[in-house]
Amino acid sequence: MEQTTAGNAELPVFEQVRYDEPIPNVARVTMARPDARNAQGLQMTYELNAAFDHAAQDDNIKVIILAGDGPHFSAGHDLGGDRGKTWRDFPVIGTWGGFDLGGAEGRYAREKEIYLEMTERWRNLPKPMIAQVQGKCIAGGLMLAWCCDLIVAGRDAQFRDPTLEMGVCGAEFFMHPWEIGVRQAKEWLFTSDWLSADDAKALGMVNRVVPEEELEEFTLNLAAQIARKPAFALKATKEAINHVQDVQGRRNAMMHVFSLHQLCHANNQMQWQLPVHPNGVSPAFRESLKKRDEAAKKQTG
Repeated sequence: MEQTTAGNAELPVFEQVRYDEPIPNVARVTMARPDARNAQGLQMTYELNAAFDHAAQDDNIKVIILAGDGPHFSAGHDLGGDRGKTWRDFPVIGTWGGFDLGGAEGRYAREKEIYLEMTERWRNLPKPMIAQVQGKCIAGGLMLAWCCDLIVAGRDAQFRDPTLEMGVCGAEFFMHPWEIGVRQAKEWLFTSDWLSADDAKALGMVNRVVPEEELEEFTLNLAAQIARKPAFALKATKEAINHVQDVQGRRNAMMHVFSLHQLCHANNQMQWQLPVHPNGVSPAFRESLKKRDEAAKKQTG
């Protein structure tokens, strides 16, 4: 990413996200791949991370909004590949390493970096974050919304985690039982059904539901109301509530489920020569996954 000067700070030049400050003390990071339903690949992941870092380090910013271009918030992870790019093209945040290793080891390393630890890092940014969700929010899109402190949804928003259909036990950032409760999380995952915005609000996952045409304005007004509070008090309050959730066992549970997630991938690979169960994907997508795995093997030598 190239650097350009924005005020007294350096703002990266992005290709797949936009960064703006629509009102004082509020930064808005917008996923800008509407043609791909804002699917999150390596490039978007690291651009989001750089944009969030910029907002976190700007003392004038008190609140961060995460939005998505087009009719849908996010279709989740981009499983179609990263157009020839690999982890070498981006600034790695973790120290686990081993991204090019074979077997389950390499997949564990890659997903730990770009899914688990990256999302965990965003959850712990020191400033309140608001997800502005419209349309579909699927699997990895849930992770993007869940790392935010508040979720404002358009009336048409729908949420779904179809990973069980793909032979995996839920998205990598496993917040389901924390977001909607244990029994509801079981039903939602077992059935892989859609959850409406109103149902998500009733279960506690969504803070506010507003008409689609009012979504942007409502989110900005909410951000402005929060931004009027003292910056340090906002940071301390966020850390306090996150800590309460973590001492209840959230972080330990997250690590255990991530290991189960990787076990599911390994089981699928052994049985079907695919990281996912073939019943959960189309024939064309199965072929694309095989080609992606073959290309990855060639890259690792």
